[in-house]
Amino acid sequence: MIQETDLKHLKRCIELAQNALDAGDEPFGSILVAANGEVLAEDQNHVSGGDHTQHPEFALARWAAKNMSPEERSTATVYTSGEHCPMYAAAHGWVGLGRIVYASSSKQLAQWLKDMEISSASRVRNLSIQEVIQDTIVEGPVAELAEQVHQLHRQFHKK
Repeated sequence: MIQETDLKHLKRCIELAQNALDAGDEPFGSILVAANGEVLAEDQNHVSGGDHTQHPEFALARWAAKNMSPEERSTATVYTSGEHCPMYAAAHGWVGLGRIVYASSSKQLAQWLKDMEISSASRVRNLSIQEVIQDTIVEGPVAELAEQVHQLHRQFHKK
């Protein structure tokens, strides 16, 4: 169940997504939080240079693998403005990170793009996190924040 602390962290993810948008990138932001509530790392999208693996979820999984024990990883939470795509969900699973909380779903994003008549030329299937990894607590979307993420994507695609 989404708590007040979760909302605080998701709002930070949306701020990071706004930062990415302001830098000319797709609006995605994520943070990694330890079991004790300490924010360990945060990142935003860096795909504008053409490398579409430069999403924050992947950077956080790599950071966790390098800097955290398996036990610490399993009790950490990844917060993100948008649901992990299959590549980042798999990275999350391989690294052994714990809970995932997201503001907007990949299904919502697909619908928003369709509504804006943006063709999704992605070669990667749009799968939910649960279709990619198992035994992970996944919570989202959060309606009150998903609309903010929607507005960021609208701004990005108007450019």
